[in-house]
Amino acid sequence: MVTDPPYPEPARELAGRIRTALREMATEFTLACDPVDLPSARDACAQHLGRLRRLPTNPPVEYRAEITLDLAADDQAAVSQLLAAQRRQTVADALRRQQTDALASELTEPAALLARWIEQGHTDWAGRPSTNTLEELAKTFARYRPEHERSVDHEALEVVREFLSSFPNLPEKQMLYTILASGMRHAGRPDHAAKTESLLGSHAPPTRSDRE
Repeated sequence: MVTDPPYPEPARELAGRIRTALREMATEFTLACDPVDLPSARDACAQHLGRLRRLPTNPPVEYRAEITLDLAADDQAAVSQLLAAQRRQTVADALRRQQTDALASELTEPAALLARWIEQGHTDWAGRPSTNTLEELAKTFARYRPEHERSVDHEALEVVREFLSSFPNLPEKQMLYTILASGMRHAGRPDHAAKTESLLGSHAPPTRSDRE
């Protein structure tokens, strides 16, 4: 207790009421704590119970508390088993994502799809997938994006790529790149504009002197 006012009931009874209040607060607070991270739970409980509090009496009795938080042996064993299972699951998930990303990246090429078909032991070339089928399948895999690429920026990049490829003629493409470079320069990005303009030069048709 912080205060020691004149009070009609004995100090032992006051201490009992304070301990009851503290137990209730500790029980309610620890329900939100993570037993896996015991040090953080200890710090949080110590900070929560260490605040100055008042017992609703007249006159009020002020008190603070310290707590020693630990886990029973059975609970500690359960937490250890949980952590080990989580680590195994994390490794399995990471491997599965890597395999999925690698396979999807590989199969964006029709030739890779055909190679996979041959690996299955197929020798009847008359029954092989058609070129159109392979190309459609490759396009499907090309639309797959790993988790770290599933962002608005990557989606926007894909839209821009599809837009630019929809203009196969070189003069049209050069006009689009010129407009893009102008927009970059207007937005205060001269370095990006210069890189875009350099692409125009690399895709320009060869002059007569170049051909000679």
